[in-house]
Amino acid sequence: MPRTIDYTVTPEYDGRKTVHFLRGGCGFSARLMKKVKFSLVCDGKPLRTIDKVKAGDVISVTIPDDDVLPEALHAEINVIYEDDDILVVNKSPFMAMHPTHNHQGDTLANAVTAYLAGKGKNAAFRAVGRLDKGTSGVVVCALNKLSASKLAGNVNKEYYALVKGELCGEGRVDVPIYRPDPMKTIRACSYEKGVESAVTNWKVEKKFSGATLLSLRLETGRTHQIRVHMAYSGHPLAGDDMYGDFMTEIGHQLLHCRRCFFTHPVTGEKMEFEADFYEDFLIAMDLLAQIE
Repeated sequence: MPRTIDYTVTPEYDGRKTVHFLRGGCGFSARLMKKVKFSLVCDGKPLRTIDKVKAGDVISVTIPDDDVLPEALHAEINVIYEDDDILVVNKSPFMAMHPTHNHQGDTLANAVTAYLAGKGKNAAFRAVGRLDKGTSGVVVCALNKLSASKLAGNVNKEYYALVKGELCGEGRVDVPIYRPDPMKTIRACSYEKGVESAVTNWKVEKKFSGATLLSLRLETGRTHQIRVHMAYSGHPLAGDDMYGDFMTEIGHQLLHCRRCFFTHPVTGEKMEFEADFYEDFLIAMDLLAQIE
């Protein structure tokens, strides 16, 4: 179902062209303007992008449905929040984000497509940021092109990770990350070879015997950044057999996107969401607590 949004012209755009208001005041990109320019309505009459508007005018903009969608897969997803513009879910660590040659039809993109189709919505899967397979937690999905454009780079996240060793206080890892082999996904740290700056800030949340639960915030968003940085620091993530050897029997890295913060792309409201840990993360902490 197409998304129609009403905007009231603010005083600073009085007497200016419609396109100036929608681009400058409402955040529409040039590409999106081309898609919506024939849907503009003001006071029940068609409106052109070159027409001048007055303060107080209400402009209706209709954003069309997406034409190309992933294959729908009916799989359970943990929905945290939903409205006409965004969908927030708690991703399972056992689900990949997007279809690849290794994952066809069994990804979060497929599951979200099926979930939205069941509600009569045709929206492409636009995750604002991605989580590796094996990583769980908050994923924000934009349900239209406007939301995707305005949220890109503007969603702040807080991660939790269970790592090897006992740390104290807080710290910062500021080391470039590079890809040693372009045919493999594995990353590494190097001041000489690193071509992508990467900064990870961490803080101790709970200590165990031989392990620590950390909260982490990223200043950059590199592939495998937390996993690579913590392994480089001598504290690989529990379960991460790509970068360490700590509790590998778990089968995946214990990394969870716990919280996210952003401004709603349409209402301007400050949004904050939190995702519960999945059971295997809780079991691992319980086991470590029993060693005390």
